[in-house]
Amino acid sequence: MSKLPALNTLRFFDVAARLGSFVKAAEELHLTHGAISRQIRLLEEALGTALFERRNRAVFLTEHGVLLQAATRQAFEQLGAAIETLRKPPRNAPLVVSCEPTIAMKWLIPRLGGFYQRHPDLQLHIFAAGGPVAFQRDGVDVALRRDDFAWEPTLYAEKVCDECIGPVCAPALLKRRRLDLSAQRLLHTASRKSAWKSWCAASEVDTGHASSQSYEHFYLSLQAACAGLGVAIGSTLMVQEEIGSGRLVAPFGFIADGSAYYLLSPVPIETDPRRAAFLDWMREQVKSPAAQQSRA
Repeated sequence: MSKLPALNTLRFFDVAARLGSFVKAAEELHLTHGAISRQIRLLEEALGTALFERRNRAVFLTEHGVLLQAATRQAFEQLGAAIETLRKPPRNAPLVVSCEPTIAMKWLIPRLGGFYQRHPDLQLHIFAAGGPVAFQRDGVDVALRRDDFAWEPTLYAEKVCDECIGPVCAPALLKRRRLDLSAQRLLHTASRKSAWKSWCAASEVDTGHASSQSYEHFYLSLQAACAGLGVAIGSTLMVQEEIGSGRLVAPFGFIADGSAYYLLSPVPIETDPRRAAFLDWMREQVKSPAAQQSRA
């Protein structure tokens, strides 16, 4: 059996052939254009045939290049599938979920009883975090995030629901069922500084010269609102319990702010029954009657 070229060299060729560009291949593989070009040239020399035609800074597969690409594509697909099978955790392995702190506290954790009733053999490990996710370093399987930052294009993202927000306050602040925001203290949060600005722009409501107070986290501003210290911006996912119990009211209702929540994963969610079960359950929860009512 003849000696095969190095696996990395074949990988470089496969990516360049798929993208039809050495430059794009270099970007995807985090290498320089020169490194890709050099590896392709060495591969061509080893095989004794041209794999690409270079024309006007563009590259095109030759007849032999097309033949080799068909083989490398099939080989890497089979290799990837085999590795994914080996890495796939057992069905009863805990699913490690990273979730934004206020969503975890106000929405996810209070509903976990229902999840465990449906999936008694599946355990969730929840820890609170926001922003970019280091899946491998932190041992995270999936992360629930709002799309307010750019995540890696290699991640798999499944939409859970749209974000809907609105002012919330203690019932005692309402006068004759009306709320004059310009006469209230507006409660801001450092973790979402543009919340009030986004709501005002979307609802076309002017808060005038209202005073303000800032809190470090969203749940602190919501607690302050419950205590009657002012008016906070609440997400429907964060205030369902307080609205239902009457601790908070939403005098202006809730409106979509253009953002959404996604479940992020480093591997396809549908290939892991644990990930798929968690995603399906969350989507059911956000479509529940209680969730729909809070968006009215």
